[in-house]
Amino acid sequence: MPTVVAPMRAVTGPVPSDGEHWAFEVKWDGIRAIAFVTDGVLRLQSSNLVDITQRWPEMAGVAGELGGRDAVVDGEIVTFDEHGVPDFGLLQTRMHVGTARQAAERAALQPAVLVAFDLLWFDGHDATGLGYEQRRQLLEGLVDPGPNWQVPPYYRGDGNELLAAVADKGMEGLMAKRLGSSYEIGRRSANWRKLKIRPRQELVVGGFTEGEGGRRGTLGALVLGYYGADGRLTYAGRVGSGMSDEDVRWWDRELRAAVAERCPFDPPPRGIHGRAAVWVEPRFVVEVAFANWSRDGRLRHPSYVGARFDKNPLDVRREA
Repeated sequence: MPTVVAPMRAVTGPVPSDGEHWAFEVKWDGIRAIAFVTDGVLRLQSSNLVDITQRWPEMAGVAGELGGRDAVVDGEIVTFDEHGVPDFGLLQTRMHVGTARQAAERAALQPAVLVAFDLLWFDGHDATGLGYEQRRQLLEGLVDPGPNWQVPPYYRGDGNELLAAVADKGMEGLMAKRLGSSYEIGRRSANWRKLKIRPRQELVVGGFTEGEGGRRGTLGALVLGYYGADGRLTYAGRVGSGMSDEDVRWWDRELRAAVAERCPFDPPPRGIHGRAAVWVEPRFVVEVAFANWSRDGRLRHPSYVGARFDKNPLDVRREA
């Protein structure tokens, strides 16, 4: 049984035209997690291969659902709002825990759910080479729903109609997964496709601007970028809208402790953004929603969604 697994990743694209060859799942707005169950004990790993078990104590009971069998499961840690819609913002309160006691207190106030959607290994067998439908069938037979874990269904049919249905519920989008496809550990594969209602993008924080007006004396906006195939950090714009006062205070504190002498962007941003920015070490990742990309490669109408502590900055690429 593996002890570390780099998860399979998806590409961003349109609804498949050959929809009969695809399965559709809800795109869960949460934190990717690989769950390892060994000898009746659960261990959780983030997508950047960090152990996050202590942060999510309410998940521990899922190990008992396996009847003593060992397994590796891929899924997403999700919090739901009062309408049952995934809310990534609610997860932010669970990110900064330093002790098991703090984790337990926050779990009691804002419990999360492990949404399991793939089975990689079980009971001594490697399942990654099996087809999508076979893995899902095994997973559904292995894990019964519980208070903090579930195995949601997948759907067949018209992808456009399904996407419209999740849009009506205020959800992020769908995942399209090719029927019969294997699980490709550590790869970004065209066999998995993200279908987003509003574009969202993970980006690296390379600096910040000072606030004005009501934010004078603190952080105004995050200066953002992504890594190209050549390994250079490319400027993509900045975001300040969508950040709560708590977000602003946290980022102001963390970024001022990470100030760097040199601009991390290559080439440096031109114009007012570059002149007004304070550069930082590019070790933080955020997620933003936006309208589209401008012709010169800038985000249009971006809005802050949240910090992504589960992501490696060097893995951040422009998705579309």
